[in-house]
Amino acid sequence: MIRLAYWLIVSLLVTAGIAWLISLPGTLTIEFLDFRMQPRLGVAAFLAVAGVVLIILVWGIVKRVIAAPYYLARQSRERRKDAGYMALSDGFIALQAGDANRARQLAREARGNLPRNAAAQLLEARADLALGDMHSAREHYRALITNRKTALAALSGLYDQARQQGRPDAALTFAQKAIDISPQAPWAREAVFDDLTRNGRWDDAYRMIADEQAVTREEKTRKRRRQAVVEAARAQLAEGTDPHAALEHALAALKLVPDFVPAALIAARIYSNRNEARRAMSLLRRVWRATSHPDIATLFANSVPGVSAVERLKRIGELIDTPPPNKASALVLARASIDAFDWVGARQALAGYSNANPSQAVCLLMAEIEGGQSGDKGKARDWLNRAVRAPRDPVWTADGITAEEWEPLSPVTGKLDAFEWRVPTSAVATRTGTTTPMLPEGASAPAAAEPEKPQGGPLALPEA
Repeated sequence: MIRLAYWLIVSLLVTAGIAWLISLPGTLTIEFLDFRMQPRLGVAAFLAVAGVVLIILVWGIVKRVIAAPYYLARQSRERRKDAGYMALSDGFIALQAGDANRARQLAREARGNLPRNAAAQLLEARADLALGDMHSAREHYRALITNRKTALAALSGLYDQARQQGRPDAALTFAQKAIDISPQAPWAREAVFDDLTRNGRWDDAYRMIADEQAVTREEKTRKRRRQAVVEAARAQLAEGTDPHAALEHALAALKLVPDFVPAALIAARIYSNRNEARRAMSLLRRVWRATSHPDIATLFANSVPGVSAVERLKRIGELIDTPPPNKASALVLARASIDAFDWVGARQALAGYSNANPSQAVCLLMAEIEGGQSGDKGKARDWLNRAVRAPRDPVWTADGITAEEWEPLSPVTGKLDAFEWRVPTSAVATRTGTTTPMLPEGASAPAAAEPEKPQGGPLALPEA
């Protein structure tokens, strides 16, 4: 309604203007060759305006007629461009869906409609790679390397191709070239970093982590964790040859991650070897409160070399409350009590964990208690049989491999920080390569078997 009112008002104003223009007094004389005209001034002005409008309209029509081929060609290009982008979009969708053959067909269609679009060639290279056509994929990627905008994507494709073909040296070369182009390329940095760690070049690996850009809280936490793992690896490597440097690296790792058990164990061992038992015990006590890791308590008991089993039990009592607050504490306390022939104390330590679904370590310790306290081989054998079917206890585990001590890299994949202190979910191999047997349900241990003692594990307390 408002628009209609506006239109009426404007129309009336235009009409009034035209009427005023025509009614202007006076005449205008126009002479051209033998023609002479004397229209009124208002009519002459109106005719002049009308003539200008007519010229503009005629010129617009002539211009459109002249430019018609250009407009038709442009419309054809727009249609081809739309078809190319549609094929490109459908091609990426098909590649993601696993239909590499259709993705390659659509990529070729997109390249025909978009000859200057590098994404279409990249799509075809990815499709060739998925189809196993390595030669064609390599040719596409090498052509894309010459384009500065697509060089990084091409190197990524060549890197994937080299990995699929089992050429790690070539893959590493492509990753290094990618870092030269874009130092913060995540896939390239990870590839180079993994190569550094697998080859034990921990100093270079640490510098590479230090150069990483961390913005979010999660990124900063991950960076600190990786730095701590590398520092612990450096400490582990130097512990036997340069204890002073190893201690510095271990303490640096603990500064980054205060409850990092491997670093705490290395630092405490060095303190203990330097006859600085008080520092070792203080460090271990702090980490124990945060983690309750049995290796920490075991080393705490042995922080002063040469003490008797009774002294070790007394020291464990200073660290662990009675009754033990968790199973890890109970196992450590029971192990120390058995070594000191305190059978009652060992039984009391395991009292809360030996009744309902005891773990393997609990069953083995109970078998040792029964055999040592009363010499009852029947009860000891019964506990051994229960150990066969009992749930497993936490151990250092990475990619199906268990180890007695923490290691910075997975022995299977070479991944950094792969070892975790957790319960294995299936039968796994030990670090030495032997396989832990999974006995069938109902199988029993040999009758003559003695209670099993961990060899160098977290619960083994060496004799004085």
